[in-house]
Amino acid sequence: MFLSDPRFPVALAALDAANRADPRLTPEGQPMEIDHADRLTAWVLRLKPDASDLLRIAARGQHIERWTSPRTAYPEGRAGYLRWREDLKAFHARRTGEAMERAGYGPEEISRVAALITKAAHRAGDPEGVVLEDALCLVFLETLFPNLLVKTTEEKMGEILGKTWKKMSPAGRAAAQSLPFPPAAQKALAPVLLGNSGVKW
Repeated sequence: MFLSDPRFPVALAALDAANRADPRLTPEGQPMEIDHADRLTAWVLRLKPDASDLLRIAARGQHIERWTSPRTAYPEGRAGYLRWREDLKAFHARRTGEAMERAGYGPEEISRVAALITKAAHRAGDPEGVVLEDALCLVFLETLFPNLLVKTTEEKMGEILGKTWKKMSPAGRAAAQSLPFPPAAQKALAPVLLGNSGVKW
């Protein structure tokens, strides 16, 4: 009989408790980082129903307490943006690792989750890293992408979508094509699909 790891729910509860402090709320009244963690976890499980505990922990901690480090705290421009992104990865990995350590996880397990959160696993072609990156891209397409459409130039949007599409695996791209995008979003995505896969929406 399979027995679940008692450390797992303890770690998840700690991550969710931290993210419930997010003062930013969705239109439904949900803390934004809880909403993001829920969506990311759902996509991970949809793409990989047998996802490991460590992959699921990485999904819950991927954006832990992100609101505490706003983009505005860094210089404008690409260099400032890249520094912000790298600092965020390290921050999220550290905070998730702290929650894991309190739950009883060891250094190797914490390092594994850090590799997933910082995307080192994805860059190395690790299968779980690929799943997590696909899930992140799908959450972006599902939530942030429609909002960007109304405030981003067509050229810039094409660039963003092209970069997003290139990050995704064939399984992730197939999942993206199943999303119920509104007509405006489908129009923006059409050139990306044609340029990268030869498939029309």
